[in-house]
Amino acid sequence: MTELLATENVSPAIAKDHATLTANAVAVLQAERAGLDALENALLDPHGLGGAFARAVDVISALTGRLVITGIGKSGHIARKIQATMASTGTPALFVHPAEASHGDLGMVQQGDAVLAFSNSGETTELGDIAAHTRRCGLPLLAVTSRAGSTLASRADIALTLPAMPEACPMGLAPTTSTTMQLAFGDALAVALLQQRGFTASDFSHFHPGGRLGMRLRTVQELMRTGDALPIGQENTPMRDVIVEMTCKALGCIAILDHNGALAGLITDGDLRRALDLDLTTTLAKDVMNRNPLTIGPDVFAADALRLMNERKRPITSLFVLDDTGKPMGAVHMHDLLRAGVG
Repeated sequence: MTELLATENVSPAIAKDHATLTANAVAVLQAERAGLDALENALLDPHGLGGAFARAVDVISALTGRLVITGIGKSGHIARKIQATMASTGTPALFVHPAEASHGDLGMVQQGDAVLAFSNSGETTELGDIAAHTRRCGLPLLAVTSRAGSTLASRADIALTLPAMPEACPMGLAPTTSTTMQLAFGDALAVALLQQRGFTASDFSHFHPGGRLGMRLRTVQELMRTGDALPIGQENTPMRDVIVEMTCKALGCIAILDHNGALAGLITDGDLRRALDLDLTTTLAKDVMNRNPLTIGPDVFAADALRLMNERKRPITSLFVLDDTGKPMGAVHMHDLLRAGVG
């Protein structure tokens, strides 16, 4: 089997076919890259697509309702993806299938909404009813098409005309370059709206509570240990009692508090080992503690906390979480973060 897969045993004819396939694949990427380059240049024109793009961002940002995104065929698949991206980044959006819209789903398009329609040709007949609905109801219609003189573009309030570029399909028929440009344009629009709204990573986490991404976007406060699970001591606590508290709580460290309840220092397992030569019956916590420990706030993302633990020359396993007054409100252990799927 290994011999059959070895490069030197591939016949020249097969090798030539492989080379042709690879060359064809590269040609597709080159065609689509050329489309993206043309789209980039068009967006830089403030009197053309760039100006229309800015107006579209303003219109969508000012909506009191939702952005209704529609399209059919390959453009419909792109529209569904852009709707999902919009919804997850702070722009209320829904997808309405144009054919279903003609059979009752126009009721989903209400006052305060705007319609963003994707059609490469701008002549998609199935979009006629939803476009007409926007005209009757006075709703903004934004059209993403590659033909400025098309029916859809002429009926739209804002025509977002993408450069007309050859499809990567050798017959020039299958939507390839055009859908890549639509997808990239939709992403650019979603990100511009995100930035316009001041949408943050914390906002993003509210829409992505599940899966690995959701875990990474959880805050330290959601995962920290609190209450009786925290190892706590005072500056004058004898080291003998410190060891007992650390052993019971099994966090690998103990917070030492001052008379106001604020964190005065931290004692770790490493500090204990270095203190073994001292008389633990008379030595106090304040004699051993690290007075400048690394701490963290409750609103820090768990992924950032894990990074802080690992970026040290000697990684640390626990971080105490302090409130605005410097008092411990919790502690997070590296194993807690890993179990939660943060790593």
